[in-house]
Amino acid sequence: MTTIHSLGFPRIGKNRELKFALEQYWRGEINAESLEATGQELRVQHWQIQKNAGLDYVSVGDFAYYDQMLNHIQLLGCEPNRFDFTEQVPELNRYFTLARGVANEAASCCSGHTPDNQGTWALEMTKWFDTNYHYLVPEFTADTHFKLNSSRLFDEVAEAQALGHKVKASLIGPLTFLYLGKEKTASFDRLDLMEQLIPVYGEILFKLKKMGVEWVQIDEPILCLDLPVEWKAAYEPVYNRLNAAGIKLLLATYFGALEDNLVLTCNLPVAGLHIDAVRASQQINHVIDRLAHYKVLSLGVIDGRNIWRADLDQALAAVEIARARLGERLWLAPSCSLQHVPVDLSAETALDDELRSWLAFAVQKLEELGALKVAIDQSVASAEHAFSASRTAATSRRQSTRVHNSDVTDRIASLPTDADQRRSHFKNRQILQRSRFKLPLFPTTSIGSFPQTKEIRAARAAYKRNELTADGYTKAMQAEIELSVNKQIQLGLDVLVHGEAERNDMVEYFGEQLDGFAFTQNGWVQSYGSRCVKPPIIFGDVSRPKAMTVTWTSFAQSLTSQPMKGMLTGPVTILQWSFVRNDQPRSSTALQIALAIRDEVVDLEQANIGIIQIDEPAIREGLPLRRADWKAYLAWAGRAFRISASGVSDETQIHTHMCYSEFNDILPAIASLDADVITIETSRSDMELLRGFGDFNYPNEIGPGVYDIHSPRIPTTEEMVRLLKKAAEVIPAENLWVNPDCGLKTRGWPETEAALANMVAAAKALR
Repeated sequence: MTTIHSLGFPRIGKNRELKFALEQYWRGEINAESLEATGQELRVQHWQIQKNAGLDYVSVGDFAYYDQMLNHIQLLGCEPNRFDFTEQVPELNRYFTLARGVANEAASCCSGHTPDNQGTWALEMTKWFDTNYHYLVPEFTADTHFKLNSSRLFDEVAEAQALGHKVKASLIGPLTFLYLGKEKTASFDRLDLMEQLIPVYGEILFKLKKMGVEWVQIDEPILCLDLPVEWKAAYEPVYNRLNAAGIKLLLATYFGALEDNLVLTCNLPVAGLHIDAVRASQQINHVIDRLAHYKVLSLGVIDGRNIWRADLDQALAAVEIARARLGERLWLAPSCSLQHVPVDLSAETALDDELRSWLAFAVQKLEELGALKVAIDQSVASAEHAFSASRTAATSRRQSTRVHNSDVTDRIASLPTDADQRRSHFKNRQILQRSRFKLPLFPTTSIGSFPQTKEIRAARAAYKRNELTADGYTKAMQAEIELSVNKQIQLGLDVLVHGEAERNDMVEYFGEQLDGFAFTQNGWVQSYGSRCVKPPIIFGDVSRPKAMTVTWTSFAQSLTSQPMKGMLTGPVTILQWSFVRNDQPRSSTALQIALAIRDEVVDLEQANIGIIQIDEPAIREGLPLRRADWKAYLAWAGRAFRISASGVSDETQIHTHMCYSEFNDILPAIASLDADVITIETSRSDMELLRGFGDFNYPNEIGPGVYDIHSPRIPTTEEMVRLLKKAAEVIPAENLWVNPDCGLKTRGWPETEAALANMVAAAKALR
């Protein structure tokens, strides 16, 4: 019989139950016991879904209240010393303090400090490989020590076993855990910590074995990266020692091909190996050729990153070849954890039948897996319903008249070769822009969004339910825009934004107004913590029927004589943060989006909006995992951005914003975007990320974020002055802007006003 399993299931809940419980807990509206009860209810539901789909094991260890890497920081007992936790601080409080700077908003006072010296900045956050999921970065020093320090994993194993489930526990592998962390002291290599880390992993494995767990999935996705020689060399001795625990290890890789790490990985002393057979189907036979006769091979044949229904006939053809060579040593799974897709398509009652038939969410992907198992172990006829639906969907999508637009094709074919170039060099544009705007040294601004209050959300919901007229909704949003503009003027900000009250999400808002996009009601995925996003679905050619932001931005500009930024999301970010069609290259879709954004930029300029921000926080996220593939990606991604930005005069100032990624290794590509001003997230790294821009002699203007918007903690003016002085050591002061790390949508007004007041004071102090 073929074994089927999952590498992980979405933890947020079908109706985002975890999000709402977390936010209630942080506001002090429920206690820890209530939050834990919600977590347990979700785990029980998700294990039952896996059992109902016919999976041979349920996954335990994939659940987290905030982040799986943060779970491991506590499990391995390596909470950074700078948090100065006392023994009296409960584990859950420590957990959220690490994630947010404070454990509970109700405990935070106006100065940003909390009891037990917990008022420190949160752990740095960055993207999980090339996904839009953010993980919390472990901090390592020469004094870091490890110890088994949490029972949560073992408690959850016991929960599942008590319900009668056969458990496969999952862990992040020790090399991936160390590799994705950061060294916080000089003259120190975090790989040197491996010697004391391995015994803790051994203790965990031994304890799981004692509990009756047969298999442990141990994730090592860094094996799909270009690894330094010393990290490659560490794998064999590490896994020789882990293998001594006597429990079966399933080494899981995903998001790409093993390539130069293939022989190394196949030879590791583990009982099984999982590979991504969606993104890297070419590696299947090479892996089988080199896999020892006793090892299991798990093929990730169902796409865990996108929402299109699988072509079951195609998947079965690939699987049958592997089955002929492996027999019952063949396991099947999604390509990666399903946390990157929504939970259940059955809730999508508003999608039309044709489009809905093309899709599969996490529940449906497990059902597809179950259908493949039946087809292999019994016959295709035994799974005829699923296979027939798959064939019908593939034919429908291929023949649909909704997918292609000849006007879009013709426009791309006639693009001038210089469509991605501004008219003049930056230095010439800078002179004209400074003359036009007459901003002070260290000009202050915000990234774009302001708090999405209960009133804003209520008005939007009432409008969607037809309980509020279009005119009533417009007036409600204009009132919120006027409120945010007045607050910015009172705070003393130099360049204003309209606050984006009318926007539900920075990608969804634009997708709703572009042809070629579709939207779900409940297609939520976790971005970080309680932050969930509902990615649009790009199913066809993209074009812009009419202006999307001009009316709102023009209204905001009418309220003030100060510069008002037009706020747009860039083509690569819209691409990355959507579920993208898989029937044409991503570069082609990005170019279509770029032309739509270009039209909006030109319309904003014609409406006398002189500063336009085109956010590209996802440009680094889209970088291929292998360096050999970077050049091609950066070429088309950079061209897409420049096309979106280059239809305006030299006097119009183009901003872009990037956050929560490592940018230093692609600085030439970022410079080639030729944005007049770039704002970046730097506060969680204590301005560390900015040093690369200084070493590179970044030519244009830059706004390093001076405070972390993902924490309710309010930094002092002195803290921000310190950060700006560090920035001025590497960037010429005349090129520095002052701004938060990111948008303020998720924050409340009191903390927003307090933090921005301190920020403006910091800029004035430096002037």
